[in-house]
Amino acid sequence: MQHTATEPEGAELSLAERAYRALRDRLVMLEIRPGAPINEDQLAQSLGVGRTPVREALKRLQYERLITTFPRRGTFATEVNITDLAHISEVRQELEPLAAAQAARRATAVDRAALTALLRELESVDSGRRDAAELMRLDLQVHRAIYAATRNPYLEDTLVRHDNLATRIWCLFVERMADMAGHIDEHGPLIEAIVDGDPDKAAHLSRSHVEGFERAIREAI
Repeated sequence: MQHTATEPEGAELSLAERAYRALRDRLVMLEIRPGAPINEDQLAQSLGVGRTPVREALKRLQYERLITTFPRRGTFATEVNITDLAHISEVRQELEPLAAAQAARRATAVDRAALTALLRELESVDSGRRDAAELMRLDLQVHRAIYAATRNPYLEDTLVRHDNLATRIWCLFVERMADMAGHIDEHGPLIEAIVDGDPDKAAHLSRSHVEGFERAIREAI
Protein backbone atom coordinates (compact mmCIF):
# COMPACT_ATOMS: atom_id res chain seq x y z
CA MET A 1 0.00 0.00 0.00
CA GLN A 2 1.36 3.42 -0.99
CA HIS A 3 1.06 6.25 1.49
CA THR A 4 0.63 9.77 0.22
CA ALA A 5 2.14 12.95 1.58
CA THR A 6 -1.28 13.87 2.97
CA GLU A 7 -1.02 11.16 5.62
CA PRO A 8 -0.90 12.47 9.20
CA GLU A 9 2.58 12.61 10.68
CA GLY A 10 1.54 10.31 13.51
CA ALA A 11 0.23 7.60 11.18
CA GLU A 12 1.97 4.25 11.33
CA LEU A 13 4.28 4.02 8.33
CA SER A 14 5.52 0.84 6.72
CA LEU A 15 9.26 0.15 6.78
CA ALA A 16 9.36 0.69 3.01
CA GLU A 17 7.62 4.06 3.37
CA ARG A 18 10.00 5.16 6.12
CA ALA A 19 12.98 4.06 4.02
CA TYR A 20 11.55 5.85 1.00
CA ARG A 21 11.01 9.16 2.83
CA ALA A 22 14.45 9.10 4.45
CA LEU A 23 16.26 8.26 1.22
CA ARG A 24 14.18 10.70 -0.83
CA ASP A 25 15.12 13.62 1.37
CA ARG A 26 18.80 12.64 1.48
CA LEU A 27 18.80 12.60 -2.33
CA VAL A 28 16.82 15.85 -2.60
CA MET A 29 19.11 17.70 -0.18
CA LEU A 30 22.20 16.24 -1.92
CA GLU A 31 23.30 14.51 1.29
CA ILE A 32 23.72 11.62 -1.14
CA ARG A 33 25.74 13.41 -3.81
CA PRO A 34 24.71 13.34 -7.48
CA GLY A 35 26.42 10.44 -9.23
CA ALA A 36 27.19 8.63 -5.95
CA PRO A 37 26.77 4.83 -6.07
CA ILE A 38 23.78 3.42 -4.17
CA ASN A 39 24.63 0.43 -1.99
CA GLU A 40 21.56 -1.43 -0.70
CA ASP A 41 23.37 -3.07 2.23
CA GLN A 42 24.88 0.21 3.45
CA LEU A 43 21.54 2.02 3.15
CA ALA A 44 19.70 -0.77 4.99
CA GLN A 45 22.26 -0.60 7.80
CA SER A 46 22.16 3.20 8.08
CA LEU A 47 18.33 3.19 8.17
CA GLY A 48 18.06 0.19 10.51
CA VAL A 49 15.82 -1.78 8.14
CA GLY A 50 16.21 -4.88 5.96
CA ARG A 51 17.12 -4.92 2.29
CA THR A 52 13.54 -5.55 1.11
CA PRO A 53 12.15 -2.15 2.31
CA VAL A 54 15.20 -0.42 0.82
CA ARG A 55 14.67 -2.22 -2.50
CA GLU A 56 10.99 -1.16 -2.54
CA ALA A 57 11.99 2.42 -1.75
CA LEU A 58 14.59 2.43 -4.53
CA LYS A 59 11.98 1.34 -7.10
CA ARG A 60 9.91 4.44 -6.27
CA LEU A 61 12.96 6.70 -6.26
CA GLN A 62 13.93 5.48 -9.72
CA TYR A 63 10.44 6.30 -11.01
CA GLU A 64 10.81 9.77 -9.46
CA ARG A 65 14.13 10.31 -11.31
CA LEU A 66 16.15 10.57 -8.10
CA ILE A 67 18.21 7.46 -8.80
CA THR A 68 19.30 5.81 -12.05
CA THR A 69 20.16 2.16 -12.71
CA PHE A 70 22.59 1.16 -15.45
CA PRO A 71 22.80 -2.46 -16.63
CA ARG A 72 26.00 -4.16 -15.37
CA ARG A 73 27.15 -0.92 -13.68
CA GLY A 74 24.77 -0.53 -10.77
CA THR A 75 22.54 2.14 -9.24
CA PHE A 76 23.54 5.78 -8.72
CA ALA A 77 22.06 9.03 -7.45
CA THR A 78 20.83 10.89 -10.53
CA GLU A 79 23.12 13.66 -11.75
CA VAL A 80 21.75 17.20 -11.46
CA ASN A 81 21.51 18.58 -14.98
CA ILE A 82 20.88 22.30 -15.27
CA THR A 83 19.29 21.76 -18.70
CA ASP A 84 16.39 20.11 -16.80
CA LEU A 85 15.54 23.45 -15.13
CA ALA A 86 13.52 24.75 -18.09
CA HIS A 87 11.50 21.52 -18.33
CA ILE A 88 10.80 21.41 -14.59
CA SER A 89 9.89 25.12 -14.51
CA GLU A 90 7.50 24.66 -17.45
CA VAL A 91 5.51 22.12 -15.43
CA ARG A 92 5.67 24.08 -12.18
CA GLN A 93 4.63 27.40 -13.76
CA GLU A 94 1.35 25.78 -14.83
CA LEU A 95 0.67 23.51 -11.86
CA GLU A 96 1.92 25.50 -8.83
CA PRO A 97 -0.65 28.33 -9.33
CA LEU A 98 -3.37 25.70 -9.84
CA ALA A 99 -2.31 23.97 -6.60
CA ALA A 100 -2.25 27.24 -4.65
CA ALA A 101 -5.74 28.18 -5.91
CA GLN A 102 -7.16 24.73 -5.16
CA ALA A 103 -5.57 24.76 -1.69
CA ALA A 104 -7.26 28.13 -1.02
CA ARG A 105 -10.60 26.61 -2.07
CA ARG A 106 -10.32 23.17 -0.49
CA ALA A 107 -8.00 23.32 2.54
CA THR A 108 -9.54 21.68 5.58
CA ALA A 109 -9.32 23.10 9.09
CA VAL A 110 -6.40 20.71 9.71
CA ASP A 111 -4.63 21.93 6.53
CA ARG A 112 -5.13 25.58 7.53
CA ALA A 113 -3.80 24.90 11.02
CA ALA A 114 -0.70 23.20 9.57
CA LEU A 115 -0.11 26.10 7.17
CA THR A 116 -0.64 28.66 9.94
CA ALA A 117 1.94 26.82 12.10
CA LEU A 118 4.41 26.98 9.20
CA LEU A 119 3.65 30.68 8.75
CA ARG A 120 4.49 31.27 12.42
CA GLU A 121 7.74 29.36 11.96
CA LEU A 122 8.59 31.46 8.90
CA GLU A 123 7.90 34.65 10.86
CA SER A 124 10.14 33.51 13.70
CA VAL A 125 13.02 32.55 11.43
CA ASP A 126 16.00 34.85 11.32
CA SER A 127 16.91 33.97 7.75
CA GLY A 128 20.36 35.49 8.09
CA ARG A 129 21.22 33.17 10.99
CA ARG A 130 19.70 29.89 9.77
CA ASP A 131 21.90 27.75 7.56
CA ALA A 132 20.90 27.07 3.96
CA ALA A 133 19.96 23.43 4.59
CA GLU A 134 17.51 24.42 7.37
CA LEU A 135 15.89 27.06 5.17
CA MET A 136 15.55 24.59 2.30
CA ARG A 137 13.93 22.01 4.55
CA LEU A 138 11.44 24.65 5.64
CA ASP A 139 10.82 25.49 1.97
CA LEU A 140 10.09 21.81 1.24
CA GLN A 141 7.70 21.64 4.23
CA VAL A 142 5.75 24.65 3.02
CA HIS A 143 5.43 23.38 -0.55
CA ARG A 144 4.40 19.89 0.58
CA ALA A 145 1.77 21.33 2.97
CA ILE A 146 0.29 23.42 0.14
CA TYR A 147 0.17 20.40 -2.20
CA ALA A 148 -1.51 18.30 0.51
CA ALA A 149 -4.11 21.06 0.99
CA THR A 150 -5.23 20.73 -2.66
CA ARG A 151 -6.96 17.47 -1.63
CA ASN A 152 -5.98 16.12 -5.07
CA PRO A 153 -3.54 13.21 -4.65
CA TYR A 154 -2.60 13.21 -8.36
CA LEU A 155 -1.73 16.90 -8.37
CA GLU A 156 0.06 16.51 -5.04
CA ASP A 157 2.14 13.57 -6.26
CA THR A 158 3.16 15.36 -9.47
CA LEU A 159 4.17 18.56 -7.70
CA VAL A 160 6.07 16.84 -4.88
CA ARG A 161 8.18 15.07 -7.51
CA HIS A 162 8.89 18.24 -9.49
CA ASP A 163 9.58 20.30 -6.37
CA ASN A 164 12.06 17.63 -5.25
CA LEU A 165 13.90 17.90 -8.58
CA ALA A 166 13.88 21.71 -8.44
CA THR A 167 15.26 21.63 -4.88
CA ARG A 168 18.20 19.45 -6.02
CA ILE A 169 19.12 22.14 -8.56
CA TRP A 170 18.74 24.80 -5.85
CA CYS A 171 21.03 22.87 -3.50
CA LEU A 172 23.69 22.74 -6.19
CA PHE A 173 23.80 26.52 -6.64
CA VAL A 174 22.69 27.75 -3.20
CA GLU A 175 26.14 29.14 -2.31
CA ARG A 176 25.93 31.50 -5.27
CA MET A 177 22.34 32.67 -4.74
CA ALA A 178 22.08 36.30 -3.69
CA ASP A 179 18.74 36.42 -1.86
CA MET A 180 17.77 33.03 -0.52
CA ALA A 181 16.12 34.62 2.54
CA GLY A 182 13.90 36.73 0.27
CA HIS A 183 12.80 33.63 -1.64
CA ILE A 184 11.82 31.91 1.62
CA ASP A 185 10.02 35.03 2.91
CA GLU A 186 7.77 35.03 -0.19
CA HIS A 187 5.95 32.05 1.33
CA GLY A 188 4.37 34.23 4.04
CA PRO A 189 1.88 36.15 1.84
CA LEU A 190 1.20 32.96 -0.18
CA ILE A 191 0.25 30.99 2.94
CA GLU A 192 -1.93 33.90 4.15
CA ALA A 193 -3.81 33.96 0.83
CA ILE A 194 -4.46 30.20 1.04
CA VAL A 195 -5.55 30.32 4.69
CA ASP A 196 -7.81 33.32 3.88
CA GLY A 197 -9.42 31.34 1.03
CA ASP A 198 -8.33 33.74 -1.76
CA PRO A 199 -7.61 31.51 -4.80
CA ASP A 200 -6.83 34.32 -7.27
CA LYS A 201 -4.27 35.97 -5.01
CA ALA A 202 -2.76 32.58 -4.08
CA ALA A 203 -2.36 31.63 -7.76
CA HIS A 204 -0.77 35.00 -8.62
CA LEU A 205 1.73 34.82 -5.73
CA SER A 206 2.58 31.21 -6.54
CA ARG A 207 3.32 31.98 -10.20
CA SER A 208 5.58 34.91 -9.21
CA HIS A 209 7.36 32.64 -6.72
CA VAL A 210 8.14 29.95 -9.31
CA GLU A 211 9.24 32.49 -11.93
CA GLY A 212 11.47 34.20 -9.37
CA PHE A 213 13.04 30.85 -8.43
CA GLU A 214 14.01 30.07 -12.04
CA ARG A 215 15.36 33.60 -12.53
CA ALA A 216 17.47 33.37 -9.35
CA ILE A 217 18.94 30.01 -10.39
CA ARG A 218 19.83 31.31 -13.87
CA GLU A 219 21.53 34.36 -12.34
CA ALA A 220 23.53 32.08 -10.02
CA ILE A 221 24.83 29.77 -12.77
